[in-house]
Amino acid sequence: MAAGLAERSCLELGPAARAPPRRWREVAFSPPGTSPLPLGRYGDSAGGFCYRECAQLGAATRNRFVRWMTSGDTLELVEESLDNELLNNAVRLRIQGCPLLPGGVHICEVQSHLVVLLVTVQSVHRVVLPHPACSYRSELLMESQIQSVFTDIGKINFRDPANYYLIPNVPGLASNSVASAAWLSSEGEALFALPSATGGIFVIKLPPHDVPGTVSVVELKQSSVVQRFLTGWMPTAIRGDCGPSDLPVSLSVHCLDHDAFVFALCQDHKLRMWSYKDQMCLMVADLLEFVPVSRDLRLAAGTGHRLRLAFSQSLGLYLGVYMHAPKRGQFCVFQLVSTESNRYSLDHISSLFSSQETLVDFALTSAEIWALWHNEENQTVVKYINFEQNVAGQWNQVFVQPLPEEEVTVRHDQDPRETYLEYLFMPGRFTNAAIQKALQIFSQGTERHMDLTWDELKKEVTLAVENEFQGSVTEYECSPEEFWQLQVEFWSKFYACCLQYQEALSRPLALHLNPYTSMVCLLKKGSLSFFVPCSLVDHLYLLSNEHLLMEDDAAILDDLEMSRDVVCLVQCLRLIGESISMEMAFIMEMACSRLQPPEKAAEQILEDLIANDTDNVMEEIHSKLQEIRNPIHAIGVLIREMDYETDADMERAHPLNMRLNLTQLYGSGTAVSVVCWGVCKIATIRFLICRDLLILQQLLLRLGDPVVLGGGQLFQSQQDLLHRTSPLLLSYYLIRWASQCLASDVPVDTLESNLQHLSVLELADTTALTTHKLVSSPQTIVELFFREVARKHIVSRLFLQPNASLAETSLNWPHLITAIVADFLPLLWPSNPGFLFPECLMGSCQYTQLQEYIRLLQPWCHVNMGSCCFMMGRCYLVMGEGHKALDCFCQAASEVGREEFLDRLIQPEEGEMVSTPRLQYYNKVLRLLDMVGLPELVIQLASLAIMESADDWRSQATLRTCIFKHHLDLGHNSEAYVALTQNPDPSRQLDCLRQLVVVLCERSQLQDLVEFPYVNLHNEVVGIIESHARAVDLMTHNYYELLYAFHIYRHNYRKAGTVMFEYGMRLGREVRTLRGLQKQGNCFLAAINCLRLIRPEYAWIVQPASGAVYERPGASPKRSHDGEYTAVPTTRQIEILELEDLEKECVLARIRLTLVQHDLSTAAVAGSSTPEEMVALLVRAGLFDTAITLCQTFKLPLTPVFEGLTFKCIKLQLEGEAAQAEAWDWLAANQLSALVTTKESSATDEAWRLLSSYLERYPSQNSLYHRCVINKLLAHGIPLPNWLINSYKKVDAAELLRLYLNYDLLEEAADLVLEYVDAVLGKGHQYFGIEHPLSATAPMVWLPYTAIDQLLQALQESTTNHYNVMLYQKLHEKLEDYHQKVSLASRDRLYRHN
Repeated sequence: MAAGLAERSCLELGPAARAPPRRWREVAFSPPGTSPLPLGRYGDSAGGFCYRECAQLGAATRNRFVRWMTSGDTLELVEESLDNELLNNAVRLRIQGCPLLPGGVHICEVQSHLVVLLVTVQSVHRVVLPHPACSYRSELLMESQIQSVFTDIGKINFRDPANYYLIPNVPGLASNSVASAAWLSSEGEALFALPSATGGIFVIKLPPHDVPGTVSVVELKQSSVVQRFLTGWMPTAIRGDCGPSDLPVSLSVHCLDHDAFVFALCQDHKLRMWSYKDQMCLMVADLLEFVPVSRDLRLAAGTGHRLRLAFSQSLGLYLGVYMHAPKRGQFCVFQLVSTESNRYSLDHISSLFSSQETLVDFALTSAEIWALWHNEENQTVVKYINFEQNVAGQWNQVFVQPLPEEEVTVRHDQDPRETYLEYLFMPGRFTNAAIQKALQIFSQGTERHMDLTWDELKKEVTLAVENEFQGSVTEYECSPEEFWQLQVEFWSKFYACCLQYQEALSRPLALHLNPYTSMVCLLKKGSLSFFVPCSLVDHLYLLSNEHLLMEDDAAILDDLEMSRDVVCLVQCLRLIGESISMEMAFIMEMACSRLQPPEKAAEQILEDLIANDTDNVMEEIHSKLQEIRNPIHAIGVLIREMDYETDADMERAHPLNMRLNLTQLYGSGTAVSVVCWGVCKIATIRFLICRDLLILQQLLLRLGDPVVLGGGQLFQSQQDLLHRTSPLLLSYYLIRWASQCLASDVPVDTLESNLQHLSVLELADTTALTTHKLVSSPQTIVELFFREVARKHIVSRLFLQPNASLAETSLNWPHLITAIVADFLPLLWPSNPGFLFPECLMGSCQYTQLQEYIRLLQPWCHVNMGSCCFMMGRCYLVMGEGHKALDCFCQAASEVGREEFLDRLIQPEEGEMVSTPRLQYYNKVLRLLDMVGLPELVIQLASLAIMESADDWRSQATLRTCIFKHHLDLGHNSEAYVALTQNPDPSRQLDCLRQLVVVLCERSQLQDLVEFPYVNLHNEVVGIIESHARAVDLMTHNYYELLYAFHIYRHNYRKAGTVMFEYGMRLGREVRTLRGLQKQGNCFLAAINCLRLIRPEYAWIVQPASGAVYERPGASPKRSHDGEYTAVPTTRQIEILELEDLEKECVLARIRLTLVQHDLSTAAVAGSSTPEEMVALLVRAGLFDTAITLCQTFKLPLTPVFEGLTFKCIKLQLEGEAAQAEAWDWLAANQLSALVTTKESSATDEAWRLLSSYLERYPSQNSLYHRCVINKLLAHGIPLPNWLINSYKKVDAAELLRLYLNYDLLEEAADLVLEYVDAVLGKGHQYFGIEHPLSATAPMVWLPYTAIDQLLQALQESTTNHYNVMLYQKLHEKLEDYHQKVSLASRDRLYRHN
């Protein structure tokens, strides 16, 4: 250790493991040729091995070491690392039936291998493992988990003859010595030095593991000795043969390049040094010459002596010898000195005495001795001394970790179960293994409890004790006092079991000293602990009185008088601390927990001390105070030593340098627990110091003696010191609480949710928040903080700062652990500006712990108050108490711009508009509340923020938009509208308006939407609704109806009519269904109603020209078939529609609906068809009445109707019964006058009758409809019905003749001409519509001579047909007759005229 820390006491740090007992890799084998021996002969032993490069920053073996423990025939090997979690690092090796010698495990390191040499009662073994530096790259030091050196131990063949050897019967192993030594030669041979049964030493040599060879056994015989004596020593008699007095009780080896010195400390109190190479004894020294000798000691066998070696490159080889004598012991330190001619002697360096009786182990360095004893009370005692510097022989104390209290005090107002559970499971007291073993015994082996986690173990313990308790209560009723007493009885019984096993597992077995890093460990039966230097204050407070009185005052401070004052002050504090009872201590604990002033508690404790002072402690304290020259100054020095408050914030961590492999330095669970337990121990000790200091200050105030106060010290100074001590005490109380408070397990979904919230706050990438590593045991929140955050800051500060003192040096444990703890405490210190600890708790979802931390902090700590309020708000938010959270967030706002955490919180994003710090803070909190889903709180906070942003219209716009959004989400439509109207940004206002329209439409809250006044926003609302109406599906959204209602509400009937007309037109084009046509009809009716409400001169609307399309916002541009953009029309033709036009459209819509109701299959084409197309569709469907109505409305000819009906008549006449049945459907859809449905009447008859009635009902110019009907019939070769012929004869007989001729019906034409001539002549003239037949007095008559000539010509040409020839003759004669009568009538007429 460094000189500055050498003379200071040390603390043992061995936190009780909360993880389940480690899983061992079991390896068992039985060496051939051995016979089982009883295992209880030797006690347990332990030891350790450290790698040569364990202190080098870049080495693969950095901060790694191996520890082992033997028990009977079982060896437990564990590789530990302070940097990484080692996988497969625990091996339990059982050499069946072969007990290992205590200390019979020797580990050697060569370049590529780690060799474990084992010595049992019957055999020696060699285990060769790959060296970590060869197996794993040094870059893996950056990973949190790496493989152990024992990973491949399962591949080793332990029964390989090359790697074990049975101890030969001759010379045989000495039965009454457990000494052994083993080493590797420079050639790689394994050598084992053992005490011979006949005295002396024999050495077994195994050939190198990778070279075939034979085993050799060499005995070092006394007769070969060339006697050497130390200068000035008297020689003792040397017998020529080895006697039992020469039996080695302790063996050690020092290896040279090609030789090895074997040192043997023998029963005859002599130290012998052998050269293995020469097989010669090079030196014999009688150690009794350095011991105050009594006859009894000289005659007694030195079985308790111990020998240790320490080699230093600069100082050479040191030998440490412990000479055991009853009730006393002595350490002698020698240095090996070589003289000329290969002669050796011992140079006596120091003799050190100890009064402890039982030495368990000791370790030697070139400057120090560390010793481990068991005293008479079976307590562990560890001390160390620097034998070079400490002339007085004063040992330095190591304050070992005491066992838990033998009894737990349970007050009557406490629940025994809760009290015992709290005590048992308080971190650092009991190990998981001890409680599990106690549980196994307590449950009487009924259940096997293995690998229980800390929480599971707690539940099992509760269950086991409660079951035992319930099973023992036989009476149905018992008083509360009896019940309480029984509970205490059973819990104390279980506690006693735990204590027993904890004591067994805490039994110390050995010291492990690392010469490279100066680290000293205590190896126990069930655990491992580390020694760290005490700070000055703790050192003084913990020292026993006799040591404190002997403390060199000059070692404390430069000022000698002040040093004496501080020592006297600490003595006063010790007197107070020793006088305080458990009840008094509880008063201060409760005051801190209940946020009461510690000064008041100290005053109460002082009164109790004075009232119960039976040993005159107060007088002793008063006399000690008289010795203090300046108590105020001494108290100030003590306070300054304990205060970790810094003015500036601790610098945030740099990225750890990968080249130096610092990312995992002290990152393992072992290192984390040691550092954090060190902090806990310091906080516990300092809390007691501050408590006693407060009481002492209250005593000084009470005394008020100017002499005691140091000559006129002011009362105010005392008060100031009192108010400085109180926060100090509370700070250490808080750190101690945090060190004992377990972190909660957090579900993955909670972590993810938390990460989302932190990303909103933009804290997710800070150094305080990293992904959680897997830890095997429940960790305290301080361990969590150190593991996740603080370690990186501390390592960065120690190694990477420009002035870092440790950057270029090798690792030194005492310096480093002191520096780490000294840097860690300021990060935990509540009154420092840094806020990393609470930030880490927040990032790790430790909300309950964070709330308690802030509760304990807030009444007295006035640093980071705003940050604490913010954190508390986050906790309330997670707990579902939103309104409390909002209050906290609002309180924190006043500190924005003054605290580092809040400043980081409000850093603007890239490209974000920069506003005032408080507005930025509100913005972050609003985002957080929004993500959590608390719109009411968002509205409240945004309303508050608006008051802050009076001059910032952009922020106002953002906040108003936020308020609008959340009011709208909550269904507060009126409030949302008000927020919208107050928004100063027109673009945001328009966005909000658009959102209001869409949301209220989706919720069908249309009345609110229509009735809002929309001052100065009317056109915008209309435009928004119109754009939505034209952009969305017509049947799922009712934006047109909304717009109609909007205009109607404002009495704007023309616009309302325009909207409904547009709606109807689009329905026809886009919704070609029955429902769409029904809506279309209603739309046109609504439009007509609107226009009828307007004065006639204004009853018109504008319609885009046919074929125009509505532009939709955001619609993609249209392309032609070759991929080019189509030209956008620049102008549109505008068409004015009046009421009459709308009525026509209404009729058309109604007719479309009629058609689709009659035949659904027409829906797809009917919607957008023109009137002409509709006529065709109606005719095809048989709706002739409707078709005629449509034609009349739109002034269309009825020709298609007559043609269609004629065609249906033809089909009916030609087709069968099925067509007749179908015909009745469409016949029924037309209004037939006096419909006849008798048996004799068929569908065909009715169809002809319908045609006849239409021809009568709808006359046409020039008999157009008759002609088209006859044309149709003749075209299909259907004979004309008589009624039709007779009807047409009356109208236009000449045209009928021409039609006959057109269709080559010569016979019918000839008959018609004959009849027509007769009618003209007066016979049947009424059938041809001739009012006056041929007469000289009547008007003139005429015949269609052209058609008749054509008929005659045709008849004349068909001479082959006899009938035609007759017709021709007949017709010719008739005409001749006619001509004669015409001639006669003409002459008569002329005559009459003349």
